[in-house]
Amino acid sequence: MILSDQTLKQYLEEGKLKIDPIEDNSVQPASVDCTLGSHFLVIDENSMGLLTMDDEIKYRTIEADSITLPPHSFILATTREEVELPDDLTAFVEGRSSIGRMGLFIQNAGWVDPGFKGRITLELYNANSLPIKLEAGRRICQLVFCKMSSRASKPYQGKYQGQTTTVGSRVFKDVDKGASAV
Repeated sequence: MILSDQTLKQYLEEGKLKIDPIEDNSVQPASVDCTLGSHFLVIDENSMGLLTMDDEIKYRTIEADSITLPPHSFILATTREEVELPDDLTAFVEGRSSIGRMGLFIQNAGWVDPGFKGRITLELYNANSLPIKLEAGRRICQLVFCKMSSRASKPYQGKYQGQTTTVGSRVFKDVDKGASAV
């Protein structure tokens, strides 16, 4: 079941769902808008010749109130908001339609697990043939919250728990590392 604006406001008031900071106009009919933070990561192409799932990826950090994403380029960003989900709530991260219509694809693998605490790292891709200027504090994505049938028996405690800035891929830490495909 997707939570409505009424339920979202109730959960926020009761502290069951935490989003900080949150503006009065952030709660939409069936989602909560999140804004772009000022911390970005770009893959450091000068220190790597190949990306693999077994090796740590090197990134360059950019701290800025605005950044221009060149055409057909990729960057990691973060939400300004920190979120804390209870053990019986999950969320989908969706790009805003107005942003997608500019050719900016927004993703975070699309999912926030129950029990997650921290800022959400976003993968941004400029599919346009023109650069896109991004500004910290602008609405960039929305969270759609779903009530689970029961509490998670093992809420999220993974490798991205508690992130306060943009966090690069930690796929090299996966427990199935080295597993061969069948």
